[in-house]
Amino acid sequence: MGSRLHHDWSELAPECLLDIFSRLSMGQRWNGPMLVCKTWMNLCQDPSFNTVLDLEAEFLSSPESFYWWSPEFEEKVDSTIRSAVDQSQGSLTEVRVRHCTDKSLSYVAERCPNLEILWVKYCPKVTDVSMRKIALNCPKLKELDVSCSFKICCACMKMVGTNCKNLQILKRNSMQPLLRHCTYVQYLSFEYHGDIEADTIVRHMSQLKHLELRLFSSLTDSAIVDLCEGCSNLEYLDLFGCGRLTSKGVTKAISKLKNLKVIKKPDFDVLGEALGMDVEIDLEWLNKLFEEYDGVEHNG
Repeated sequence: MGSRLHHDWSELAPECLLDIFSRLSMGQRWNGPMLVCKTWMNLCQDPSFNTVLDLEAEFLSSPESFYWWSPEFEEKVDSTIRSAVDQSQGSLTEVRVRHCTDKSLSYVAERCPNLEILWVKYCPKVTDVSMRKIALNCPKLKELDVSCSFKICCACMKMVGTNCKNLQILKRNSMQPLLRHCTYVQYLSFEYHGDIEADTIVRHMSQLKHLELRLFSSLTDSAIVDLCEGCSNLEYLDLFGCGRLTSKGVTKAISKLKNLKVIKKPDFDVLGEALGMDVEIDLEWLNKLFEEYDGVEHNG
């Protein structure tokens, strides 16, 4: 019988190990290599290996939970962010998180001047306090997702646009109608002023190539026409769920976008009829409509 070969992973060069570890999600890294031995833990904590903090995979792979909306969970996310900043020694360039607060985001702004990508969606405790610091201290920002983070006002977005001239991608989506998170209902009273938001984008973010304004119920045809005229470089535009827009208005608006590759329009027939009803809407059905539509790209 031939002898079986046993591979000794401890003999792999650090460069090879880092290449392997880089293919793991943050959760897999924390619950795997960092627990094997001190050498692997030290490799995972190397500043050059910690330029990205991406928790999105963990959220997408886990069932939604009421616990996510609790102060205890927010503190855990904040603690994770602060640890990532410390491990990177301020070299973070990408942060994708949910349910954090001003405390951790201010920590990022004060220590990570090279930040290029920031996702802080579903963060009711993120406000202008931390986002102003991001705008002032992180001028290299290229991508920003503040979807469903309602405490960030339009004036703060103006500051982001003024100071972050490299911004190419903005996701400013509003909340879907169906919410299973009771503790979040208090924030439903907030509604983006669609036309004011659009004017701010035109005046201070005209260089954008990717823009998402899903479920802006107050956005009007005239505002979206002005937006498309002022942001002529747009290649991707998501207006799904913007109930006041008309087919004629959207068609006129996107005719001004010569580089447009993807447009997600409102479902004018189905959505307009549902949102215009005086009777109670079947929110479960409507939410299913959004989920099914979310992954569909409409070209032209």
